[in-house]
Formats: sequence, C-alpha cells, structure tokens
Amino acid sequence: MMDALLKHLVEITCHRDHALLDASVISALHELAGASQARVLELFKVRDDLLMRPRAWIEDGKVASIEDGAAEHPGMPLSNFPALVQCIAQRGASAEETTADGNHILWLPIWSNDKVGTCLEIVSPAPYSRQALPVIEGILSVYRNYQSLIDYSERDSLTGLYNRKTFDDQFSRIVSVAVPHECIDSENERRQDADIEAQWLAVVDIDHFKLVNDTFGHLYGDEVLILIANLLRSSFRAQDRIFRFGGEEFVVLLRATTLESAVNIFERFRSNVEEYEFPQVGRVTVSLGFVSINPSETPVVILGHADQALYHAKTNGRNQICHYDELVRTGVLRSEISNNMAEFFFDEPPAS
Repeated sequence: MMDALLKHLVEITCHRDHALLDASVISALHELAGASQARVLELFKVRDDLLMRPRAWIEDGKVASIEDGAAEHPGMPLSNFPALVQCIAQRGASAEETTADGNHILWLPIWSNDKVGTCLEIVSPAPYSRQALPVIEGILSVYRNYQSLIDYSERDSLTGLYNRKTFDDQFSRIVSVAVPHECIDSENERRQDADIEAQWLAVVDIDHFKLVNDTFGHLYGDEVLILIANLLRSSFRAQDRIFRFGGEEFVVLLRATTLESAVNIFERFRSNVEEYEFPQVGRVTVSLGFVSINPSETPVVILGHADQALYHAKTNGRNQICHYDELVRTGVLRSEISNNMAEFFFDEPPAS
C-alpha cells in the first residue's frame, strides 16, 4: 500500500499541467480507494443555472479526458446531486451517500478562494474503510495544492481564464492534431469544405470598451470583463480553450468541428453577449474574427489572420463575426499580415 501511495504521489507532484494532474489524481484514487469509478468534474454557471460536467474520468480501466478529444459531455444540473449541493452549501470538505443500487459515492469539492470550480467523485461498491479515507484525504490535499499552483501560473487573476503565457502550450497541442489544408487554388485562396472538421482560432474584442471605462469607471469595466468571461465559458464547449490576452481582448481555440458549426458557436456567443443586461452599463457587444488553423503556418501568421478578420468586423459596424478565409475568398482581404506584432491586438480601430 505504501509503495503504491508513494508512486502515485510522485506522479501527481511531477505535473505542471491541469489535464495531466487530473489524470494522475483519478488514477491514484481509482487504485488506492478500490473505486469502480473516479471522475474529475467541472462546475460552472450558465446564466442562473449551476451545471456540472466531467473533465476526466476512468473508462474501461483507462483515463479519458476532454483534453484527449473524448466525446463532449453535456452539463448536468447540479441540483440532480443533492448530497453534493448540501455539502457545498455547508462548506463541507466531503460528503458520502449510498445509491439505490448499493454503490457508495464520495463527493470531494475542491475549495479555492471560497468557491468550488472542481469536484472529485469516487464510486465504490463497498463502504470506504478507515484505512482508505485518510489516504483519500491526503491525495486530495496534494491535488488541491498543486491545482492552486497551476492556476496561479496559468490563469488570469481577474477573470480566471487562461492567460496569454498559457496560450503557447495549448496552441501547440491544437496545432499538433490539426489537419493541413490541402485545397489551395491558383491564387492561394483556401477552399473550406463545409463537411470537413477543422480546428479554429478566434480573436474577440469588446466594442467601445474604453467608453465603458471612461463613462462608468474601471470598477464597472472590470465587472464587464468578468461577465464576458462567464459568457465565454457558458457559450463554448468543455474541450474548447479560452484565454484573456490582456485588456478587453480574448482568444478562443475551438476544437474539431465543421465551418457551419464553428459559425453557429461563435454567433451564439456574440448573441449571448448582445442579449445580456450588464449591471449599470446596460448593453455591451463584441466583435470576433476567426480562422481555421493550418499546422503548416506559424502561430504569428494564424493570429494575424484572425486579427485581420477582427479588424474588418470592428471597422464595418462591430457586433459581428467575420471569417478570414471567407473574406479572402471574396476578395475583401488579401492573404497577408503585418509584421508588427503590436498591431495584432488593439484598443480601438479607426471610427467606422
């Protein structure tokens, strides 16, 4: 038992990545607690509804996760799990319940800054022994500490989204599984088959954000940023990645989907923002430019293309999404970018 525990602790503490940390902790709990199932669950809010979805789990004896491209799990209402709801309401460290079929579920909410964004679920066919519970608690403490360390280095302190530093690693992963574009015509214009799945990168900018700060003050400006971050979380899927690049600029890495689905997902987010009533500020809109990810291109080029589409959206009315490949195909844009990285993310374009 001690050898197995030490092996798992070494495995858990060697990671500086959330996905690998999740995989290590559920592997440890699955083995050491004799569990039939172990999951890392993500808690999130969609408008006024609290939902929960798996982030990593044991499947057929192996670890599966959203990071590995496993099928997306829809959010489940948190109210479906009253024992966990009561545990969180009482600020508890754990809750145990027995299901109708005789399984024993141990809920382990992960507290961070008085909030719960992650929960571990362990299911066992037998009650948890006195020997198992201290081991579980010890693993949980290590997991919580390392999760906090990773969050501190990876996350934006205001919104809780991934920061710009984290983007490089996440972007490399997306590019590694992206399919190269093979359909290029004589004028080097891309042809995007509507039925072909691709990876996508979008740059989002809040319209007239400087006016929000100037009119209502930076406190309300910060609240708008936090609420936009919440709308980003609720509008995109668990396997997608969202980053705050600083100021009012955000970047979204959209996992494999068709052009039609990508447009629908981006449009849903834009509409969610437009329909949201921001306290004191009222109506806020966003502009978005996106491009398909071609692994044969450098990150600078891909970001530059998305930025060109965003600039077009903001200089032609704002509150819209623009697809770079379509703008090039129709001759609205030329397939080139500025070499000046400072132009990729801007405060405001010239007045339209």
